[in-house]
Amino acid sequence: MSAVPSRTPSDPDVYVHREPNLLQRAVPWLIGAALLIGAFFLIRALGHSLDRRAPGVGVLFIKSGWVRALGIVALIAGVMALTSLIGQRVGQARTGRRISYLAVLGDQLTHLFLWLVIIAALYPLVFVVFTSLDPRNTITIFPTDTGNLLQRAGLMPDLSKLNWSNYATLFEGFTIPVWQVIAAVIIGAALAALLILALLGRAAPDSARLASSRAWVIRALVAALAVLVVFMSPAQFTGGSNESKFLLSVRNTIIIAGVTGLIALLLSTTAGYAMARLRFPGRFQTLLFFIFIQMFPVFLGLVAIKFMLFTLGLDNTFTGLILAYSGGAIAFNTWIYKGYVESLPESLEEAAMVDGATRWQAFWRVVLPLSGSMLIFIFLNQFIGTYAEYIIASQVLTGVENWTVGIMLQSFSQGQFSTKWGIFAAAAVLGALPIVALFYGFQRYFVGGAVAGGVKE
Repeated sequence: MSAVPSRTPSDPDVYVHREPNLLQRAVPWLIGAALLIGAFFLIRALGHSLDRRAPGVGVLFIKSGWVRALGIVALIAGVMALTSLIGQRVGQARTGRRISYLAVLGDQLTHLFLWLVIIAALYPLVFVVFTSLDPRNTITIFPTDTGNLLQRAGLMPDLSKLNWSNYATLFEGFTIPVWQVIAAVIIGAALAALLILALLGRAAPDSARLASSRAWVIRALVAALAVLVVFMSPAQFTGGSNESKFLLSVRNTIIIAGVTGLIALLLSTTAGYAMARLRFPGRFQTLLFFIFIQMFPVFLGLVAIKFMLFTLGLDNTFTGLILAYSGGAIAFNTWIYKGYVESLPESLEEAAMVDGATRWQAFWRVVLPLSGSMLIFIFLNQFIGTYAEYIIASQVLTGVENWTVGIMLQSFSQGQFSTKWGIFAAAAVLGALPIVALFYGFQRYFVGGAVAGGVKE
């Protein structure tokens, strides 16, 4: 073994570690202190400018409230600094390794920032719910002289003054036959059964009996909901105002969106499979055309749609609106399903056709059973898009009994100074429940289907 030649400190390849001097250590702390002092005086100047502002109707205005807000922030920062120090010392004692205090404090600040983002994202929803319970029918939660800091700032109303009067207005004059009561009882029992099965599934997730029971309960729930929605009659809504017929608009929207979703499944699956597996003249041009028409917004064809429906005698009918929605659903959903079919091995269909199956039987018995998540995604995507559509529906449908949710909500806010924002918010909350239920029940299929058609294996 040869000896390693020695190197002197003057050798340029040798790195000599030098400890930072006192000035180098103090510079970061001086910069940090200067930033903190500057932020303090800036916030103080902004606070004084707010204090000099004339009081008025609005939110986030409390005289010298910025002082308390700054104190709360400082208190939170101090608590986090203390808990980070405790966590660092406990972690070092347990692991025997050196843990950086700044790393622990950074994790704490990251969690705090994420919670602030969550609160900021959820606050508009909370505000709408509070507004729906406010009998004053105002969109502004007025600041008060009593209560906690949030109530005095106008960010939260006085909870003692909230009631269900706005929701009661939406149910005014609504009569319920016996068969609807039975259907509602079945729906409630099905939801309770699904909750129990979900809790049991956590204990035995691989149980085939639980899966079969869950499937039958879901079928009963869907059947009861379909009966309740489809056979609901406009004669049940005897109220004289538009507000009393809001549930009828929800029923109309569910019927239109549900039928449109089923037609979108029929058109997009057959067209997508043909584009993925068959080779015929004009196939490439058709795909380019599908991409081309996606460049234009729907309302550009509003005049043509209105003229066609009027000529065919389908104006102001659910059938005409469903056909208009279904025509616009072909391009996007066909591309999505085409990409999904191309990700499936073609050898599965070839094996079925070798055994004597036709191309249609291979599609029906092989491809469709493997496309469960994609089919649910296409249906939900079309259902939600149709449920929230307003422009075409407002031009095709006339008359309160034919209105959809979007048209009904727009009718609540037509007057500039006579809008009943409490009733509007209550209707928005009720109208959003079907979409929330669909997302909650099929979220894993929706997320999985959203990316399934974009990757080719």
